[in-house]
Amino acid sequence: MSSTGYSTGPSAWTGWAAFAGVIILISGIFTLLQGLVILLGPQASYVVVDGDLFLFDRAGWGWWSIVVGGLLTLTAFALFSGAVWARVVAVILAVVNAASQLLLLPVQPWWSVIVIAVDILIIYALTAHGHELSDRRSPSERGSIV
Repeated sequence: MSSTGYSTGPSAWTGWAAFAGVIILISGIFTLLQGLVILLGPQASYVVVDGDLFLFDRAGWGWWSIVVGGLLTLTAFALFSGAVWARVVAVILAVVNAASQLLLLPVQPWWSVIVIAVDILIIYALTAHGHELSDRRSPSERGSIV
């Protein structure tokens, strides 16, 4: 009998994959709230960075935030249930979020770098160890007969 050297049990990264789900849930709720606040506030906003003026259409940004926040929240709940499609959607949303943080880099550089680093951690946890989220469910939840 030969040993392949691979572990079949969950690794320590299972906790990081669950952490990714919690972060996505929190991000979704905050993004929903941010969208509501933007829609209920004034209709225009501006930011001045190093002499450059950035104008934002608040209504469009508010609706975008509500849609993305809703997707993030639904994806987080599906991640906790162990759905494979939720891992794919969560990785795509993390990539989109990291790319959007690049747009905000001149305005808030430290926050953008932190969010990009967390997004990279989420992407790694879900791509390399996300399958362990569905593996840790009990056999009855997976549909197996005990």
